[in-house]
Amino acid sequence: MERVSPYQGLGARAYWRTGLAEADYPPADIFRAKWALSKDDKIVTAGSCFAQHVGRAMRENGFNVQDAEPAPAAIPADQLTTYGYGMYSARYGNIYTTRQLRQLLDEAWDGAPSFDAVWEKGGRFYDALRPNIEPQGFDSLEAVQAARVEHLAKVREVFSNADVFIFTLGLTEAWYHKPSGQVYPTAPGTIAGVFDEKIHGFVNFRLAEVRADLVAALARLKALNPKLRVLLTVSPVPLTATASDAHVLTATTYSKSVLRACTGELYADFPEVDYFPSYELVTSTKAGASFFEENLRSVTDAGVAKVMAVIIRAHLGDVEAPTSETASEPVAGRKADREDRRANREDRKERRRAGKGA
Repeated sequence: MERVSPYQGLGARAYWRTGLAEADYPPADIFRAKWALSKDDKIVTAGSCFAQHVGRAMRENGFNVQDAEPAPAAIPADQLTTYGYGMYSARYGNIYTTRQLRQLLDEAWDGAPSFDAVWEKGGRFYDALRPNIEPQGFDSLEAVQAARVEHLAKVREVFSNADVFIFTLGLTEAWYHKPSGQVYPTAPGTIAGVFDEKIHGFVNFRLAEVRADLVAALARLKALNPKLRVLLTVSPVPLTATASDAHVLTATTYSKSVLRACTGELYADFPEVDYFPSYELVTSTKAGASFFEENLRSVTDAGVAKVMAVIIRAHLGDVEAPTSETASEPVAGRKADREDRRANREDRKERRRAGKGA
């Protein structure tokens, strides 16, 4: 049969009707891994809150996910994420922006710029770059500094030995220290410290900036290990609030669109970079709101299980991926939800401080 259109004769996955509308969900071939992932590979994870699900699913299926800062035995299992343990491959907490990732690696290898790195609240002291890891804060400024030195040593260790880096991009919005350009994971005054408009500013990163930061971060890691492979994802979790003066829906769409465009460019430009469509799987028109809790923000355990099954099967074949009922650590999803709810409370406090209401 003569081909009269370049769209004629393509596979079922190329057409909306056969690839999505009439297909099982999630579609069986939505993710075709660019490179093989073995259980011997040393995997390092980082990113926004949704990244915790990826690392947990990998561990539960026997992958070698690194943890350079394991929790002390004295901390109960249901308190691990409260203190920043077991979330990622080091105790850096959520890394929401590519600028935050780039600056973490710069600090680990080159030293930190001069900025207000320690915040105080009620006589307790907090690491401004991971304020959630000690809910009650540290005893002294010196204790914060000592803990950060130890943490950065672990960051260098875990990334130097990585075979695969899995990073989930979360946001384009951030608050930063104007004199140094250092970005924070949360706004000053939200958890600790005091917001000062003279030295603290808001930024909503553009595509070129997001790409430049991510390319620079990956270049540093590739210099350490030329064989490093990178798996990028975009978090499907929408913004709790926006400081951009846009409606939160359009602000979320902008943020996720920029991050998705960046990951698409890097996927096309770098053979070692793969992309996993967790964002699309959760937010597609076919999924609707079924993958979200009632707040339309937190992803359900069942939704997470379906998404993670796609990536696990792509690398292990047709195996039974864990669900919320069969996972070896069924409380892990609830821990992530508690972390999300805590972030929601912090964001609401921030908006009240800014006089904008809840």
